[in-house]
Amino acid sequence: MVPEESRAWHAGSGEWAGMTDINSRSIGIELDNGGDHPFSEPLMDALEALLGDIMARQGIGPEGVIGHSCMAPGRKTDPGPRFDWARLARQGLAISAEAPGVPSEITEETFCKAAWAAGFTAEAPFETLLQTTRLRFAPWRRGPLSQADFALGSADKD
Repeated sequence: MVPEESRAWHAGSGEWAGMTDINSRSIGIELDNGGDHPFSEPLMDALEALLGDIMARQGIGPEGVIGHSCMAPGRKTDPGPRFDWARLARQGLAISAEAPGVPSEITEETFCKAAWAAGFTAEAPFETLLQTTRLRFAPWRRGPLSQADFALGSADKD
């Protein structure tokens, strides 16, 4: 509804990869889903076509594709736990969850450093940050911090 070259207030305040004012440096795509049911096949097909086109036209890599929940932890939860990020990652349209270097000591501090390095730089308490990264990469995961939580994304494709 807003031309790509124009600014829209689609995400509100937030931060990603150390950058603020995400609205001035992003293109928002609104998906019709309340978050309580899977995203339909036609919707995902349309998103893939649109996203691939925008990425090619604007020179955006998979690391530049995020959800509102990524840039505003705790305040935003969309696209939600039923969104198929892995499907997008398999096509090079988003980063995939990988854990290239899990520290020998798994602590809140080492996790926060890993999350920050992966782009989750918005200020948030540990529990909110953990929930936000899980929402993006492993929405089914529950319980205390684990080694698996260090799978915070990679733009590398096999």
